[in-house]
Amino acid sequence: MSVDRLIDAIGEKKNPTVLGLDPQPEHIPPEIMKKYIAERGRTLSALCGAYETYITGLIEALSGIVPAVKLQSAFFETLGPEGMGVFQRGIQTARAHNLYVIADAKRGDIGSTSSAYSAAFLGRLELGGTQFPVFDADALTVNPYLGSDNLEPFLMDCERYQKMVFVLCKTSNPSASEVQEQTVGGRPLYHIVAEQVSAAGKRLTGRYGYSSAGIVAGATQPNSIRTLRERHPELFFLVPGYGAQGGTAAGLAAAFDKDGRGAIVNNSRGIGCAWQRSGKRYTDAAREAALTMREDLRKAINP
Repeated sequence: MSVDRLIDAIGEKKNPTVLGLDPQPEHIPPEIMKKYIAERGRTLSALCGAYETYITGLIEALSGIVPAVKLQSAFFETLGPEGMGVFQRGIQTARAHNLYVIADAKRGDIGSTSSAYSAAFLGRLELGGTQFPVFDADALTVNPYLGSDNLEPFLMDCERYQKMVFVLCKTSNPSASEVQEQTVGGRPLYHIVAEQVSAAGKRLTGRYGYSSAGIVAGATQPNSIRTLRERHPELFFLVPGYGAQGGTAAGLAAAFDKDGRGAIVNNSRGIGCAWQRSGKRYTDAAREAALTMREDLRKAINP
């Protein structure tokens, strides 16, 4: 199962950190941006070149420290077709460095459209009896709002191609409670989502007891994380919100089981923009930030 590969990768690095790749113009070191503006002018193509150099440098610098990367598709989509080429090559580069790759695209729609999304990010496109992988990530974030027929195509591809999904459940943004904590039938909506993911993902259970149908549970919601872990020992958590959004290692420690498994914690700006605080070369600053986070998580998970 895909979740087993992720757990094994975390165990090998002894580090439950996923490097978030969310490039924006202000995140790019000036020397990289100047180089591409000189070559291509002030164009989207210059940004594409700068983004690719930036994320490739981070992947290469951190491949020995982190087990996984998460590419946020929005920041590549905003650059158009060439930007999605950078997104695709970023996935390929990460996989070439033996990193587990999460595509953060938060897809979900009616069944046929979900099938197309799943084919693009996880599965295969079939033409004349030949199957073609497209982005071919290891995992994808998915929006559950349309219900079970929305999720089923993704789960089917997880079965077919040994992939994984992380379903939005209790997210880290400030207004998440406006919807996710609404009471439905006496229960918060996010509990219902977790229960549905758990039930649907039983067929994806791996050798560690976790399912390849996981959930997103934000680090800024420590009480919710604790409750979700108590109720669902079988769900693997993708935990955003550490660092810049205010989540702490102590607050998210409850996401992990007694063996230190069960979750992976995202950090984007805290690592990728560490050069802005230290004044060091961006790859060196990122390595230092990633090592500091690793120790922070270790102390919280195994006090």
